[in-house]
Amino acid sequence: MILLALETTCDETAAAVVTDRLDVLASVVASQEELHRRYGGVVPEIASRAHLENILPVIDEALRKAEISLDEIDAVAVANTPGLAGSLLVGLMAAKAICLSRGIPLVAVNHLQAHIYACRMAAGRDVFPCVGLIVSGGHSNLYRCRGPLDFHFLGGTIDDAAGEAFDKVAAMLGLPYPGGASIERAAAEGNPRAYAFPRALLRDERLDFSFSGLKTAVRYAIEGAGGKGRVSDCTNRKSEIKKQKSPLPSPLSSLPSQLVPDLAASFQEAVVDCLVGKALAALERTDSRILCVGGGVAANRRLRDRLDEEARRRNVELHVAPPDLCTDNAVMGAIAVERLRAGLVEELDLDVLPGLVRNAG
Repeated sequence: MILLALETTCDETAAAVVTDRLDVLASVVASQEELHRRYGGVVPEIASRAHLENILPVIDEALRKAEISLDEIDAVAVANTPGLAGSLLVGLMAAKAICLSRGIPLVAVNHLQAHIYACRMAAGRDVFPCVGLIVSGGHSNLYRCRGPLDFHFLGGTIDDAAGEAFDKVAAMLGLPYPGGASIERAAAEGNPRAYAFPRALLRDERLDFSFSGLKTAVRYAIEGAGGKGRVSDCTNRKSEIKKQKSPLPSPLSSLPSQLVPDLAASFQEAVVDCLVGKALAALERTDSRILCVGGGVAANRRLRDRLDEEARRRNVELHVAPPDLCTDNAVMGAIAVERLRAGLVEELDLDVLPGLVRNAG
């Protein structure tokens, strides 16, 4: 069986051709990074319009690379949840049109489950049951994954997602979008212990994340460094700066040259501490020995190194999606093979579900 998988949940238009043996015949991703760079984040309307322009060329390129025709496709898989409504609709309508014209099955894909399935694709063998950590621009969630289609929500962010925090802090520091890569590059030259940023909820029993306070702490550190030198604990000046209501220093080049690398490294370390700490807590809570990690932020080298260190120390089997399968792609849509094996196909009245469905299976 040959499956065409489509992915348009946010700002990448992707198509992949895979077999029911999980062989990847082709994978194509059209990035919208340049379109959103000037705004410092994804603009939903721009994203959906770009998907409209890209979806047919991307599908055509995937079929060409796989050296097959549309007539040889046996089913179409498409991510319909969660994501940006307009973006999701473009992929879903394209998938429906192909299924209707060819009389083949339509398979719905949960984008978050697919991120964990990317670990299964990379491993080349079963990785379930496991604890799944998904860290991306829109999600920072932990799941108990009894199987590829059976997820139980353990905890998630109560405000900003990790990737969102990276983008916002990068903008504060005058670094280009996307923020994750920019922060990582800057952090490589900085001291991760230069600033004692908060690790919100790290000691809390809940398996939740919170990054908005960390983002605010970076802002206070920037303001506190404006002519007053670097501060070791940014929270000490919080009330004082609130009273001043001073804007962020502009330009940042007027501040100490080591400010940006140190802030980036300290911020990144705080995020990594929270993600790793909660993932380990989830393993203990569920008595699991396998951890699977996916999503765009999972490409961060510092996070990958820390996860590897802790997994080795605790004898945990760790699977982190390879960098090319961390960001949104259609290869992870191969999870649809699991749905087909279970006899799960959709009617053509399938709709998009932009919001997060916590438990799925």
